[in-house]
Amino acid sequence: MSTKKTGVDQQLIRELATILNDTNLTEIEVEQDDLRIRVAKQAAAAVQTYAAPAPAPAPAAPAVSPKEEAPTANPADSKNAVPSPMVGTAYAAPAPGASPFIQVGQSVKEGQTLLIIEAMKTMNQIPAPRSGTVTAILFEDAQPVEFGEPLVVIE
Repeated sequence: MSTKKTGVDQQLIRELATILNDTNLTEIEVEQDDLRIRVAKQAAAAVQTYAAPAPAPAPAAPAVSPKEEAPTANPADSKNAVPSPMVGTAYAAPAPGASPFIQVGQSVKEGQTLLIIEAMKTMNQIPAPRSGTVTAILFEDAQPVEFGEPLVVIE
């Protein structure tokens, strides 16, 4: 009589998660015989880590002056932010020295190119997911971006 282990090895999953945390990897996969286990961190953590720099709002305290009572909302937290669909280098213009695809206050139409992300020597045009007005540009030209990082806010 053979004893075949059924179920998932929870200890192995815990060990893989520990390796993820210790090495700052985003995912790890192990395959052994008929078993394959993949452990990955959620993309939301990367968004928080690589969000565009913004001044930190002052903590609410009773001694806050009236001018500081309403903290400014971070545009990167907007539900209308357009996230990066990939990891790469973001470019605001089609070529060095050319005028940018978009500017704050400009109206855009769905499908209009907002920026280019270079990934693996390929230039990928990033289209507007909806029509609206550009209220914030959250990336720096020719700087790296992460998957899920907010790039542009379209209201």
